[in-house]
Amino acid sequence: MKKALVAYTTRGGSTRELAETIAEGIRFEGLEAEVVNISEIKDETGLTGYDAYIFGSPTYHGEMVQPMKTFLFLAEKADLAGKTGGAFGAFGWSGEAPERIFQTMKNIFNMNMVGNALRLKSVALGGGLQMAQEYGRQVGKKAGASS
Repeated sequence: MKKALVAYTTRGGSTRELAETIAEGIRFEGLEAEVVNISEIKDETGLTGYDAYIFGSPTYHGEMVQPMKTFLFLAEKADLAGKTGGAFGAFGWSGEAPERIFQTMKNIFNMNMVGNALRLKSVALGGGLQMAQEYGRQVGKKAGASS
């Protein structure tokens, strides 16, 4: 069975909720989805064995939080080129982090990205639950179709 890693960092819990909801969408497509806080991934070997990678961070003062910046340097060593990817994040008012993660995965890691980055204030607001699940479905479909 194909597997996806949904790796996130959070400040208040909203990004964790998004990660769990995205993982539901991935599972709807028949893939296994593992949700992990990036603090649990100690080196690039923690990123091996997955067919898709979705990384998420909240936006804080117009940036992704420092743990995600550090994690992306670690992920760069994991040779994720050609793998299915996605990026997401929760935000209060600006929401730049998901797009910056997305562009890093696409242009630096050379990953096969799904659509655009997912930016939501919360899974509880304005159809957020459905949007997060649908994002997971898109990742699942793309990873399921790739070899």
